[in-house]
Amino acid sequence: MKSRAAYIVARWLPVLFTVAAAIAYVFHVEGDAAYAQRNTIPILAVAVLAYLTLYLGNGRWAGAGWQWPLGTLGFSIPAVGLSLYLHYGYSVDLNGIVSESQYPEELFRYLPLYTLFAGGIGFSIGWIVGRNV
Repeated sequence: MKSRAAYIVARWLPVLFTVAAAIAYVFHVEGDAAYAQRNTIPILAVAVLAYLTLYLGNGRWAGAGWQWPLGTLGFSIPAVGLSLYLHYGYSVDLNGIVSESQYPEELFRYLPLYTLFAGGIGFSIGWIVGRNV
């Protein structure tokens, strides 16, 4: 029988690969700009929440109930989704984000705060739904 740590690592690796790909995309779009490192914080928070979910569930996603998995999913969709969508829009000049703006890189200045706040709301909704399942 496998240990608890083996189950956690086996189930956490796909999350880490996805987080690494999202971070690589952020750095690809922003380059070495001042805000690129700051914009990885919400993405890294998803990895931390996923680890906590697996740790509390003894290596299973729903091992500690549905509150943590749905809360983590509720955090990751708005936080990572909004961040990657705006980075995509910046990279393809969606609706003139770059060409019609005086300071287009300022889009990323407060983006981590917005995405963490949106993720917090999503986590709360997922937590409440998971508590009632």
